[in-house]
Amino acid sequence: MKSDSRLMDMLTGYAAAHQHPFNIAVHMIGIPVIMLGVFIALSWASVDIGSISLNGAHVATLMLFVFYFSLDRLFSLAFLLFAAPIAALATRIGLEPMQTSGAFAAATFVGGYVAQFIGHAVEKSAPVILKHPIQANLAAPFFTVVELFKFAGLRDDMFNEVQKRVANLRQEQTA
Repeated sequence: MKSDSRLMDMLTGYAAAHQHPFNIAVHMIGIPVIMLGVFIALSWASVDIGSISLNGAHVATLMLFVFYFSLDRLFSLAFLLFAAPIAALATRIGLEPMQTSGAFAAATFVGGYVAQFIGHAVEKSAPVILKHPIQANLAAPFFTVVELFKFAGLRDDMFNEVQKRVANLRQEQTA
């Protein structure tokens, strides 16, 4: 992996606002919860192609996978393993009556974001979504997977480089 890649730029930008362990832990729970809420709503739009039923949650998962694949193959494959069960659960919940599935979608979406804001309050950093809403929503599921690699002690060289870049970034901002 090249140290000047888009992946490193994204990881550095995201990591700069996510250093506190509490904030990271909240994101590890909140992001999948938000994904579930969004995927429930997306699952309401579906089409049958032969014997296969394809819905918006499936399409979103595949589109994110393709985008993440352009950044890193291993992380994108891990994302697929992470997101597929969320899309499957969302699809199941989305089949419930609209009152039930809509309430569940709204509660998970709002609850997940409330958790994110609490995490950032503890960290004393502005949530990335306030500055770059589209980028934040596209990147957040990817970074959840990346954090799992970090917790497992995999790809330490990459994480050490990211922390070095974050330190340099913070030094530049205080100068």
